Amino acid sequence: MEKEVFDFWQFFAGIGIFLWGMHQLENAIKELGGKSFRNLLQKFTDSSIKGILIGTFITAVLQSSSLVTLMVLAFLGAGMIQLKNAIGIILGANLGTTVTAWIVATLGFKLSVADFAMPFLAFGSIFSLFFSSRPQVRETGVFLVGFGLLFLGLDFMKTAIENVSDHIDLEAFHQYGLWIYLLIGIVVTALIQSSSAMVVIILSSMNAGLISLLEGAVLIIGANIGTTITVAIGALKGSADKKRLALSHFLFNLVTGCLVFVFIRQLVDFTMAFFSIKDPLMELVFLNTIINLIGIILFFPFISNLEKWLKTRFLSAEPEGVSLYVKNVSVQIPEAAIAALKKEIQVAFDKTVSFMTNVWDGNSANNVSIWRKILFQPKDLMAEYKSIKKLEDELTAYHIDLQEQNLSLEEAKLLTSLMLSLRTMVYATKDLKDVMHNIEDMSDEDDPIAREFYEELKKYTFHFIDRVKIYIHEEDQQATIPDWVGENAKQYKKWIHDLYERIKTTTPEFPVSTLTNVIKQVVSSLDNLGSSSIYWKLKKKEVLDME
Repeated sequence: MEKEVFDFWQFFAGIGIFLWGMHQLENAIKELGGKSFRNLLQKFTDSSIKGILIGTFITAVLQSSSLVTLMVLAFLGAGMIQLKNAIGIILGANLGTTVTAWIVATLGFKLSVADFAMPFLAFGSIFSLFFSSRPQVRETGVFLVGFGLLFLGLDFMKTAIENVSDHIDLEAFHQYGLWIYLLIGIVVTALIQSSSAMVVIILSSMNAGLISLLEGAVLIIGANIGTTITVAIGALKGSADKKRLALSHFLFNLVTGCLVFVFIRQLVDFTMAFFSIKDPLMELVFLNTIINLIGIILFFPFISNLEKWLKTRFLSAEPEGVSLYVKNVSVQIPEAAIAALKKEIQVAFDKTVSFMTNVWDGNSANNVSIWRKILFQPKDLMAEYKSIKKLEDELTAYHIDLQEQNLSLEEAKLLTSLMLSLRTMVYATKDLKDVMHNIEDMSDEDDPIAREFYEELKKYTFHFIDRVKIYIHEEDQQATIPDWVGENAKQYKKWIHDLYERIKTTTPEFPVSTLTNVIKQVVSSLDNLGSSSIYWKLKKKEVLDME
């Protein structure tokens, strides 16, 4: 009888087809229900235990820990979830990935895998090709193709290993002890960048009789450690939070793996005796689940401490820029990106109000004693203005990238309103920036008319800012839109009338043209600030008429 030769290309093709099937499944589920899962992830992760449960569930359904990790990083960067809860999700994701092994062990070795895969490939191809104009049907087809490819790849790997199983002697490895299998599991998983594919290889090897249950369990531990390399590589040039999450993932799998490895013989004997599992393949996938459960039990009490420690790491890796949230969030997750942008608008509003206030308060030292003047540190108003402009530039660039994503109509409308709000806030700062040197001159002026108008403009500005703040925080979204532009127009006419009435009887030392220009610019600044709050709160995408 001719000796069987290991068909490397069949085995390698099996890995490739399996990974491609996983990729297709991931894309299809992301399109079919990605938004629902992102909403679930966002709403139910306000504690570490919820994070673990949601991470387990979503990863079990999506069959992609990398996709879950991407969503977690997006929400973490947007400030929508805390680091400790993000760690909980990652712990749960590790447990959720074991579902792949259960599916393969339950179906992949109990029937003709190739025959099982064919109907999925047939119907999936038809759906994806002939219903391209119907997204839901098309993505269902992609899902079926991915599922079929998953099992076709499994069949290729299983067949290639079974053909040479009688001619491979692994006795040479036994003399080195179990640690050599741990090393093999780490290296191979790191190379193929998929713990799920590695688990299939291990199950195929066990099914062919190449390795024992004990050796398979050690390979599983190695695969769990090796899979952290994927996240680590992705975090190399990432944000500080991404690196922190990658480090927590590595520590979880490394500590858990090393601890379980020390007691692996006892764990295998205990589970087989206690749970009376007769099928070695089912015992192996059960051990895979147990190992991750042990890790969760070990780490859960220390998540808060781990979070505090991680916060002190990678401080130099904080992204550059004046923005606080969007620089940490990928635009690939629109919900998280828009949430981050909304928080940045709040930051921009706070900066705008601070600048407007400091234009007036920055001159308050002019009326105090000489010693207080010496000690008084003037605010750098131009630096504040440049910071607001830089924030605008960063958010505008981010907005352009976000527009390239597949946004819903509501998301596109909200995005437009946020950017209009940002733009009018910047207009508000520019209006005051252009006359802030005149305002400073008015505060120093001995001329009574200039001093009176300075005090009145300042008082009106502060009162208006307070009204805008109250409006923004009001719960009632259906409230009547304030007519601030109309109110300011009436006040402008009153000021100009009063000014010209005063100069009929008194010749001011301060230039009248400068006074009228300051009044005009202050009113324009307040108009823009009020309009920005309306865009922001009411999600209006039409430009307000301020004439």
